[in-house]
This record gives sequence, structure tokens and C-alpha cells, in this order.
Amino acid sequence: MSLRDLVACEDVVMFVNAAIASTGQREFHSDAATQRLSLDFLHEYVRTNYRPVYAACLALDINDHNAGRIVAHLLRTSQVAGPAERATEGRLIAARLRRMPPQRVYRVFAQLRTWKVNNRRTRAIVRDWLAGRNDLTFDAVKYRRGLAGAARHAHLALPTEVGAALFDWRRRKRYDAPLLETWRRAHYDRSALYDLPYTVAEGLAARHGIDRKTFLDRIAPRLTARERLRLQESAARLGVTAVRDEVPHGSLTRLASYALALPRRDRAARREELTAALRDAARRVAGRRAGTWGRVVAVLDDSYSSAGSGTKRRRPLAVALAAHYLLDELAASFTGLWLAHRGDPLLVHPFGATPLGERILDALELRPDRLVVVSDGWDNAPVGLAGEVLRVWRTRIDPDRRTDVVHLNPVYEAHRFDVRPLAGGVASVGIRDAEDLPALVELARFGTGTAAFDELLGYLDERVSTFLSGEAP
Repeated sequence: MSLRDLVACEDVVMFVNAAIASTGQREFHSDAATQRLSLDFLHEYVRTNYRPVYAACLALDINDHNAGRIVAHLLRTSQVAGPAERATEGRLIAARLRRMPPQRVYRVFAQLRTWKVNNRRTRAIVRDWLAGRNDLTFDAVKYRRGLAGAARHAHLALPTEVGAALFDWRRRKRYDAPLLETWRRAHYDRSALYDLPYTVAEGLAARHGIDRKTFLDRIAPRLTARERLRLQESAARLGVTAVRDEVPHGSLTRLASYALALPRRDRAARREELTAALRDAARRVAGRRAGTWGRVVAVLDDSYSSAGSGTKRRRPLAVALAAHYLLDELAASFTGLWLAHRGDPLLVHPFGATPLGERILDALELRPDRLVVVSDGWDNAPVGLAGEVLRVWRTRIDPDRRTDVVHLNPVYEAHRFDVRPLAGGVASVGIRDAEDLPALVELARFGTGTAAFDELLGYLDERVSTFLSGEAP
């Protein structure tokens, strides 16, 4: 492989790692401003030098924050792309927007409005996305500012009642749409707000001066599974039993975050319930791949830095905990090794330094088919031991690579423009949600410097084709 192809491959993998792991928020070792500045540079660099690849990243498991940035940047610079390139970009943008949460999409539209991007292509994308919404009356209530801004910016004609609710709601004495009428009445009748979605009712409850405990108790039947999961901690603090869900439901990583937010005594008391929920979620993610990964050993980071930051509390630890249960389902035989914790993984908590080297030695002694390390990569007890262990293992003990080693890092390091690696020749890939772990292990082979750039382009083309066809990767 030529030096040029090697650099290109490294550039693209570096960007994908950042787009998966970073959301521009504060991390344990860097503040939000540094994270955003680093991301801004990477987006500009990759868009300028590898525009087709930049667009193709929309088909990968990058997070919604970076997907939204890619969409906005592609539309802002559409004049530099040719007709065929614009057509492919348009399909990727439309497909990605359909998969993103609506609040994220409205945020993209707001950014385009700020940048004064209002070409025909942008207006068509906004129009088509809104036309695909199931119920614009719901958006008019829950995403009022976003919908109103998008409609103005794209010069769209909205249904009469939706337009009236957005731009002159006080003039109408009654709406035919039940949700809009309930929302209108809730401004004057506090009992009506309990028939509204939680996020809408919350603001009106504050306007009516309703105390938080009373509001949560009465709005509980209207909560979605995700809202119920998110509010468990605050509801317990206020003594609102109506919100408590005996069997939490949600994605694997969200469930792990919820479990870690509970005091350890509560986790111990609810061990059977929480473990069953986590295993069930892991089983759904594994699907047909369950039991196909052979003998797997995982080294999981529960050092103090896994506590994350004030805006991403316990996120690295939640990813490691979720990965533990998922790998247990994927493997025919699984061993999970935490840096400090022993016993039930449900009781893990952030503690101490990061002796990765010692635990990797313990893992390699088991001679697994696959070693997975989930850590922020700050190997510091002693510094650099993990890299040296892996180097000796690769060069002296396992030169034939019978053991596949991959490092999944949930923390983007802004100063490196990448996630912190463990050792040369060992793929380090960014991860945000444990649910993406199987696809990221597949992507990891491009992070070792041994895969050709043409192979990476072929992989991206395959993912784009699968993504646009609507099939699951």
C-alpha cells in the first residue's frame, strides 16, 4: 500500500472514530470547547479532502450529533459537488434524516437557517422530510419553534390548523384537531395539560405553578418508556411511585446508565430484575449472532475516569457494563475482567487507577479467540504496560494472530483528533453505544494500518448500498 493510501485510510478511520465517540460535550480529560474545536477541524478537513467518504459516513454507526453536522455541511457546500455526487448525497441525507430523532433534525434545519443556506436542494429536503412526518399537529405542539422555523425558511405552506397553532394560536377559539385543542385549553385549564406529551406539559405545568411532585404523579400514565426510564431517579427522590417501572425497558446502553445511576444498595436489592432486563436487551441486540464469536475475553475499564464528566455522567462505565452483557451473548464462552471490581458486574463503580496491562496479561493467559478491551486508553499503572504487553504478544507469542485483539474507546481525545490507542498494530475504534459493538469490531480491521484504502472504500460502498436499501447492516 502506498504512503498516500495509508494516510487516507488513517484520516478516514480517525474521523469515523471521532464521529462515533464525540458529541462535543465535556469529557473527563477535556472541556466542551476543546471538543467542539477539534470536531470542527476534523469535519472541515475530511469534507474538503474526502467529500464522497464524508457523505458515506452517514451510512455508518456515527452518533446523531455528527450526522447532523455532516448533513448541514454537505448542504452548505453543495455547489462544489457534481450532479451525480449531489444525487448520492441527497439520498444519503434523506435516509439519515428519516432515522434521526425529530429534535435533532429540527436542530439541523435551524443551523442551515443560521448559515442562510436556502437553495432549492435544501428546501426540497426540508419539504420532503416534513411530508414524511406522521402527524404535523404533534410536531406543532412538541417541536413548535423547530417546525415554525423550518416552514418559514423553506417557504412551506402548512395545513391551516397547524399554521394557525404555530403563528397565531390565540386567535382561534377552537381547533378541530384534538391534540391542538387540548394544547390550547391547557394554557387556561391546568387539568388539560395532563393529556399532553410530557415534554410539552412540563413547560405548561411550570407556567401554572404546579409543584414537581404533583405533576409527575399525574403525568405518569402519559410517559413514554424512555421518559419513564430517565425520570426514575428524580421520581424516587420526590417519592413519586407512579413513575417507577418495575421492569425497566429501553436500549441496552440506556439501561446500563439507569442501573449505574442507582445507589449500589438499590442495585443489589433489585439485582434479579435489573440483570434480567440487561440480558434481555443484550439478547435482542445479539440476534442471530448470539454464540457465534467463540471464546471471548473482555477487559473492562472501571477506573475513576470511567465516571465521565458532569454532562456525560458514568457514560464510559455504562458502555463497558452494556458491552459485558452483550459480549456474553455473542460469545460461545465469555469471561469479563474488570480492572478493580470483582463479583457481580451490576455493582461496578468508578474507582482507582487504570492498570490495563495487568488485566490484559490475565486475559491473554486464557488464550481467547477474541480479546475486547473497553477503555478510555489512559493506561497509567504503570504507564505504557498495556502497549508493551500487546507488542510482545503480537511479535513473540502470537505472530500468526490466532487471537483477535480490538480496543473500543468511548472517549474522544480532542488533542489527538482521535480516540487514545493502546498499542501499534491493535485497532482502536470509538464507541458511543454498546449496541454498535458488532459493527465496530468489523470496522476495526481498517484501524491497524494493514487494510488498503480501496478495501475501506469498498466497505463504505457496501454499507451505503445496505443503508439506502433500508436493510439492517
